[in-house]
Parts: sequence; structure tokens; C-alpha cells
Amino acid sequence: MERLKNMGLKRCFFLLSVLCLATALALMLSVNLLCEGIAKRYPQGGLSIDYSTGVFKRLEEPDQEQRQILDFLSGVQLFSVILFPVGGLGIAGVLFYHLKLKRPIAVLQMGTERIRNQDLNFSMPEISTDELGQICAAFELMRAELLKTNQELWQQAEERKRLNAAFAHDLRNPITVLKGSIRLLKSGRADEHTLKRMDNYVQRIEQYVEAMSSIQRLEQLHVQFSEITDTVLREELEETACLLAPKCAIQLSVADLKVIQIDHGIFLTVAENLMGNAARFAREKLEISLTLRGDLLCLTVSDDGSGFPERLLKHGPKPFEKLEESPEHFGMGLYGSSLLCLKHGGELRLKNRPSGGAEAMALFQIKS
Repeated sequence: MERLKNMGLKRCFFLLSVLCLATALALMLSVNLLCEGIAKRYPQGGLSIDYSTGVFKRLEEPDQEQRQILDFLSGVQLFSVILFPVGGLGIAGVLFYHLKLKRPIAVLQMGTERIRNQDLNFSMPEISTDELGQICAAFELMRAELLKTNQELWQQAEERKRLNAAFAHDLRNPITVLKGSIRLLKSGRADEHTLKRMDNYVQRIEQYVEAMSSIQRLEQLHVQFSEITDTVLREELEETACLLAPKCAIQLSVADLKVIQIDHGIFLTVAENLMGNAARFAREKLEISLTLRGDLLCLTVSDDGSGFPERLLKHGPKPFEKLEESPEHFGMGLYGSSLLCLKHGGELRLKNRPSGGAEAMALFQIKS
């Protein structure tokens, strides 16, 4: 039975039809033989010819009751010739429906109804390996992709709300200062310091707007894979580290990767962000390693600074969250790197090392 469930639809229907028709023909033959055997017990009537002598002999005629029995047996034989083949095909169709169609159709109806009701929190059971089983498996894949897309859209909407709230909150203070400065200008009490302060805060608002625009550009970015060698990656990491951290001792380790497929631009952007962030907090040295973990490219950047704040490790990188008291930094480097890693099928992991210092690990899904 399990073999029939996993058999192809055409082959299964053909096999069931042949088996049921063969059974029906065997039953039809048995009924006909049985009827003929019973009919021989009764007189048939008519004439018998002796071919050796050429003499005709009239056979005994059946009485009315016997004729009715013989007519009934003939009717059974005729009826069996029609009933059994048609019934065999009908039974083949019923068996085919119950074995191959009933459960897949019910499962697909259930899945369609739940999706229509905007409920994606279910899973399609594995039916079989035939064509309908493959359709159910494809339906499950579609459901999983829809669920993933909906979750991502929901997360993006929530992140957008939180981002807008943070943006509005961080703009409140500069706007308040500008309002106060404008009042001083109107009253004629403004001096050169007031104008300088206004200029500084206008520049700060411009930086906020640019930061918001950069987030939108990152969200709209598409991953474009290209082949790159480990030699090129080593040279780029070494050169970037020397430019961003000229006063630090650089320890670089790159595994034997040969040729891999990644988005080169996204990788370099994340590497620059992580190394630039580490360079600002490092005391004497930076450690950079590039390894391969299955189908994930792992870039690790460590420093010997004071480590990440606990709130950052607990809640993850957020935009407009400063790691240092400096008006030109809005915490966009780590947040942007996190977005880019997610777009590349990986993630950004942050931790503090037991020996001291921070460690940022960026994972990128490589293309096989």
C-alpha cells in the first residue's frame, strides 16, 4: 500500500485499473461457469441429432418453473458481463481517489483556507513523493516564504516606527535650541556665540537627515554576488585596517578560501564600519580574522578597548544611539552593518571578550 501511495499518478491509476479489471473478469468468468453448471441440471429442450445414424431425437422440454430458472441464469450471465467490468473500473477509481487524491486535496484545501484567513502559522504535512505530494511540498515552501516575508515586513514596520520615534526624539533638543536662538535674534540680544551655536545645530540636523537617508538606501539595497579571491580580501582588509587604525598594531588572519561568491561592496562596507568602530575604542591593537563556517563567511574584528556597553549587547545596535559622546556619531555604523549582514543572509554578533575588549562578528551567506 505504501508503494502505491508513492507511485506516480498515471502509473498508479493504470495499475489499479488493470488489477480491478482482471479481478472483475475473473469473477465474471466464475459466475458464468457457475450458471452454466447449474443450467446443465435442467432439461434444455430442442432436438438432438445422432450424426452416425442421422436420427433426430426431441429432448425433454423444461417445465414452466425450470424455464424461469434458466431465464434467470441467462440474465445473471448477461448482467455479469456488463456489471463486473464497469464495477471494476468504478472500484479502481474509488481506490485511486482514496489512495492518491483524498488526503492531498484535503490538505491543500486546509492550507488554502488558512491562508485566505491570513493564518500562516501552520505546516503542511508530508504526503508522498508523487506529483500531488510534490505540489503539497511546493505549497509548504510557498507558505514558509510568505510567513518569512510577512515577518520581515512586520519587523521592518516596527523598526521604522521605532526609528521615526528615535529620530523625532533626537531632533527635539536641537530644535529647542534653535527656537531659543531665534527668540534672542528677534529681541536683539543675539551675539556671535548665538549665531555659531545656530550654525552648529543646523549642521547637526543636516547630519541627522543624512543618516535617515542612508538607512533608507541600505533597506533598498539589493545583494549582487560576484567572485572574489582570498588574496584580494586579505589585501583589502590589511589596507583598510592600516588607514583606519594607523596607531594600532594590526593582527590579520585570513583562511584559505580560494574563490568565493559574495557581494563585494556589502562586505567592504561592513568591514570598514567594524574596523572603524574598533579603531575608535582600541588602545593598542586590532585583531581581524576571516574564516569560513559551512556556507557562511565569518569576519571577526576585535579590539583591546573597554568593550561594548551592556545595553548594546542586550538590545543590539540601534540608530542614533551613540557609543561615545560625540555629536557627529549617531551609532549608524553597527546598525548599518547589522542591516547589511541580514540582507546578505547572515547576521551581526557582538560580545565582550573575557580578556577584555569588544568583538564584532559579521556573517555573510556565500553563494554556492
